[in-house]
Amino acid sequence: MKYGVTTDYVLGLEVVLADGRVLRTGRRTVKGVAGYDLTRLFVGSEGTLGVITEATLALRPAPAADPVTLVATFATSAQTGQVVESVVTSGVVPSMLEVMDRTCIRAVDDMLRADLDRNAQALLVARSDAGGAAALDEIAELTRLCEAAGADLVHSTADPAEGDLLLAARRAALPALERLGDVLLDDVAVPRSRVATFIDGCDAISAQYDLVIGVMGHAGDGNMHPTIVFDGADQEQRARAVAAFDAILELGLSLGGTITGEHGVGTLKADWLEREIGPVSADVHRSIKDALDPSGLLNPGKVLRRRPSATA
Repeated sequence: MKYGVTTDYVLGLEVVLADGRVLRTGRRTVKGVAGYDLTRLFVGSEGTLGVITEATLALRPAPAADPVTLVATFATSAQTGQVVESVVTSGVVPSMLEVMDRTCIRAVDDMLRADLDRNAQALLVARSDAGGAAALDEIAELTRLCEAAGADLVHSTADPAEGDLLLAARRAALPALERLGDVLLDDVAVPRSRVATFIDGCDAISAQYDLVIGVMGHAGDGNMHPTIVFDGADQEQRARAVAAFDAILELGLSLGGTITGEHGVGTLKADWLEREIGPVSADVHRSIKDALDPSGLLNPGKVLRRRPSATA
């Protein structure tokens, strides 16, 4: 939440183009707007426009002190969403604000025997790395926001070891779901004001398709990871999992979100890209791809469907 995304830290690239030429992007100055922003274009291209052979990254200093960590549980998704919205408007910017739903809570509790509240609808984990009194003040404000939203439990600690134990539950969410069967991991980002609506919507999709769907994610930036559990050997279940996956993407778009926050389009979501960006933008994407890789050599079949041939 506090530090943004990887692309914010890429200052320049060395890229080998499809025709073998070597392109260097970026600059050493703080400001600079000469030409198109080719660095960001290639960072987001999923290997379809060139082969990145070097990246120059901005660094940040390590936090000066041990972090302070908070965990809170809620009886409803709406309460959790209220906290997320309140954090956004409060001015407090924790280094981490993570969420997982009841399905994840129970799966993690089964795996770790961590004595989690199995009846909680959602669990939030927050961390401040501001250091010293500033970190304690940030966590105190987060505690107040959680309590104002009606949290059933709010607990915080400045002890690094205990803080890591609190984070262990969130980090174990995906491995815990993987113990239940094959998984189809989604990656949908929604406006932070719609996080609770998205979690409840995934719960409804779970019931509709009779599949276990656990939702975990980065509540601080709205990037959710619904994870569908199914039996990969059962073709009927596999078909339902794919249908549920598409329903989740549709839900995300209907809430003003995006089909991928960080994992990319790849092949699974190629048919959904144009639905999000529209036909004009899709055509511009294809024009860029055709200009830089006219033979389709680079990561073929990913992100963009090829234009129909003139004779088709």
